[in-house]
Amino acid sequence: MASAMLIVVLLAMASSVVLASDPSPLQDFCVADKASPGTTILVNGFVCKNPMDVNAEDFFFSGLNKPGNTDNRLGSNVTAVNVNKIAGLNTLGISLARIDFAPYGLNPPHTHPRATEVLTVIEGTLLVGFVTSNPKNRLIFKVLNAGDVFVFPEGLIHFQFNRGHKNAVAIAGLSSQNPGVITVANAVFGSNPKIDDGILAKAFQVDKKVIDYLQSQFWMDNNN
Repeated sequence: MASAMLIVVLLAMASSVVLASDPSPLQDFCVADKASPGTTILVNGFVCKNPMDVNAEDFFFSGLNKPGNTDNRLGSNVTAVNVNKIAGLNTLGISLARIDFAPYGLNPPHTHPRATEVLTVIEGTLLVGFVTSNPKNRLIFKVLNAGDVFVFPEGLIHFQFNRGHKNAVAIAGLSSQNPGVITVANAVFGSNPKIDDGILAKAFQVDKKVIDYLQSQFWMDNNN
């Protein structure tokens, strides 16, 4: 049942390319040529491979059926399938990811600066939500079960939490070949160089010692 649902989800996400936020392609495809010297030039995407050199492998990825390793402090793992994994996604404005959760695992608050996300639960139960922009900062959340779908608008902070006693799996479609991800806690407390602790203490209205502790923990995680 889970395999059949996964196939349906992937087909639905593939058909959503018309909703992508990336610029529309000007040709049938533009397979990323990562071996080209032109990749050292900063362009909005990758240099195109010669169409005559393109083959099926440029549009293929294998392994999304395999669970990710959730043996970490958050109890989650994201397997991203973007233009870095499938060169043929270049200019097509779409990608996807598999998210695995251990019991009580968390995909922590984060944003995708370049993409809207459509999440489908394949197995388990997830508590998901996003926060609207200032000044309201409303939390919009819902409990999802297998087969349920939820949308996270582009750029808004969102999260997924496995509130069940069993593993959970979700598939996410994203409206960009390279959506990017900013994990809020990592960015704020684990930046390199560190944000001045006085600035963060004032922003969060806590003692500097709290900030120093958080920075020491996240900085080690980000720079190991």
